[in-house]
Parts: sequence; C-alpha cells; structure tokens
Amino acid sequence: MTKRHSSPENSPESIIDLAPEGRHVYRGHTLFNNTPTEIVLADGRVQTIHEIGAANSDLWIAPALIDIQVNGFAGFDLNVATVTSEDVSAMVRALWQVGTGFLCPTVVTGSFEGISNAFCAIMEACKSDPLVARSILGIHLEGPYISAEDGPRGAHPLAHVREPDWDEFQRWQDIAEGQITIVTLAPEKKGAIPFIEKLVANGIVVALGHTDASANDIQAAIDAGARLSTHLGNGAHALIRRHPNYIWEQLGADELWASLIVDGHHLPPAVAKSMIRAKTLDRCLLVSDAVALAGMKPGIYQFAGKSVELAPERCVRLVGTEYLAGSAIELARGIENSVRFAGITLEEAVSLATLQPMRLLNAEKRVAAQTNLILFEWDAAQCEINLLATIIGNELVYHSETRSTEGN
Repeated sequence: MTKRHSSPENSPESIIDLAPEGRHVYRGHTLFNNTPTEIVLADGRVQTIHEIGAANSDLWIAPALIDIQVNGFAGFDLNVATVTSEDVSAMVRALWQVGTGFLCPTVVTGSFEGISNAFCAIMEACKSDPLVARSILGIHLEGPYISAEDGPRGAHPLAHVREPDWDEFQRWQDIAEGQITIVTLAPEKKGAIPFIEKLVANGIVVALGHTDASANDIQAAIDAGARLSTHLGNGAHALIRRHPNYIWEQLGADELWASLIVDGHHLPPAVAKSMIRAKTLDRCLLVSDAVALAGMKPGIYQFAGKSVELAPERCVRLVGTEYLAGSAIELARGIENSVRFAGITLEEAVSLATLQPMRLLNAEKRVAAQTNLILFEWDAAQCEINLLATIIGNELVYHSETRSTEGN
C-alpha cells in the first residue's frame, strides 16, 4: 500500500504544532475511548500525555501493534544460517516503521544448530539494544514438531520435521534464556500430548498448527492445555474432507483462540469473516506471518530452504505449487482487511492486533509500563491506515517524512 500523506499546507494545525527546539505536539483522539488527547515530545521522547478539551483533527492514538508471528521483514530473515543480531535489530526497527511495536520473532523448523543460531541472534540483539529488547515479548517456535504431510507442513523443510523431544527443547530454552513463549506443534505427533503438558506447566502458550490431527488428537491437546490455533485455515491440505476435518474441529473449540492471517490470500474474505464471527472477537487475534519478503519487490526468493515466489498481489507461494509460504503483508494491512472483510469497526480490528495478543501473552503490565503508541489517520472510505508516528518505550522511533518536516 502506498502511504498517503497530507501536504503541509493542508494538514490540520490541531494534529501537530510547530514548536521550538525539536518539540512536537500531537493532538488527536484515543481510539478505544475517543478521548481528546495531547502528546508533547521533546528531543524524541515523550514529555507529557494529557486529556484536553477538544481536538479537531483526524488523528487517532492507539496502542502500538503486537505481532506474535514474524519470520522476517524488509529482507531480514530469522531463519537463515547467516542471521545475526544486527539483522534482528534491523528487522525490529523496520517493523516500527509500519506500526508494529511489539513482536514474537518466529523461528521455524530447522536443524538443531540452525534453530539455536536464530535464538542466539535474537538474544544478542536484546542484550545489545535495550529498545529492541523491549519490543520482543518472547520467541515463537513454529515447529519442528509438526506434520510431515505435504500441505500441513507448508514451507517447512521435510528433512528437519521430527517428533517432540523434551531434552532438545530444554536445550533451546536454555539458549533462549527462557524466552520461548509460544510453541506451535501438531498434536498427532508421537509423544505430543505429554510434551504439551510439560510446556503448559512451564508457562508456555501451546498452539496447534501445521497439523493433520483427528478430532480426538485436538481434544487431547486441549485437555493438555493447548490454547491457540496458529494461522487457522492455513498449514493445511489443498483439498480436505468436507467435514469433519481439523479446521472445523479447531474453529468449533471454544477453548482455542485463533490467530488469523487476513491478507485476502491465506483466508479469502468470506472465510476471514466467518472465522472472526465463529470465534468471536474475544478468541481471535491477527498475525502477519510475515517472511523476509514483506516489503520486497515481486520475484523468486529462498525461504526456509525452499524456492518461493512473491507475486505482485503480495502473495507468497512455493514455486510451482499452490501452497502458501508465509505472507508479505504488514500487520496494519490485516487490520484494514478485517474491517473490509468482516464488517467490524476500526476499534474492534485494532483490538485484535493489540489488546488480544496482550491478553494471550499476559503482557498487559509489560506493554503498559511505558508509552507505546501509534498515531495515524484513518480513511474510512478506503479502509486504509496512514501511519504518522510510532512511540516505543517513551521514544519516538518513527514519524512520517511529511510530519517530521512540520514538527522540526
């Protein structure tokens, strides 16, 4: 999506005032309670946030977005052997520029060494860059304990798919210094149910995904404490039995939340609408499932050891197949599409990318400990977000070029 910026001469004076010595004064309304609010920044840091009598502007103030499934972004890939801590930091900072302030970096199926290297890079980034560390709410391990079936396996490399191994997982958790927060696995794998019980006992969110599970497998996983379906409707066979099947079983399970990739490709509009309505807003959240191709030009690339194609419509598929291989959207686009496809309000859609993942991860206190906000305009006719600024840890980490010209 091309960003739409108002020209300086047409920008409402009440949105941002010119001020001396690099001070910025933003005025708008908080999204969730429509409170007129003024935010004053100086030298790139928040000085005050307070309610005002009125704000005659089209600026909205909302929590910074939270994406619990990010494999890569802007050319930076967490799942290559050469990934470095600098790559991780650069990826996180690139995400700030599209409104994603918090994330769970997602490491997918690979060798023990490959996965370990990714964890090391993430932890080194956190140690060397405190602001990046603040943005990382935990690590999402997606695999390697998933289905080996074509379709459910998705783009994950078959050679590294394996049975759950608690000793192996503990070694990874040691490397990650306890930061593995979400594990996506297939509950039909041998030993999966006791493995889930151990994960839950250790405070880890267990998600079902990349699975060919039976109804009994899914129920056993729920009974063991599984709480989430990872990108429900994807990581599946191209053709499945009408019913019953593993999508319906998860959709109908009230105990399971569902993360959804609402890009128009992973879930067609009618499917996204149906799933959001079936799960309800209380049991849904949005993810991007972005791979390194997000933000890149269309073409053929390598991802997770596979050749994938990024089409002009921002759809990523394994070359020569109809199987999707991650997405190339920003989380903000999922918000826009949720309004378009499901007919929900902007506030409801933003909650799916802020309040809901906070609830799932029990991260409300951590996120609220400092000022973490996005400031944006909303084009209701086109259902489009125009991001103006991102504030993380009280720091202005992004503002649009047009606005920076006005505010300096």
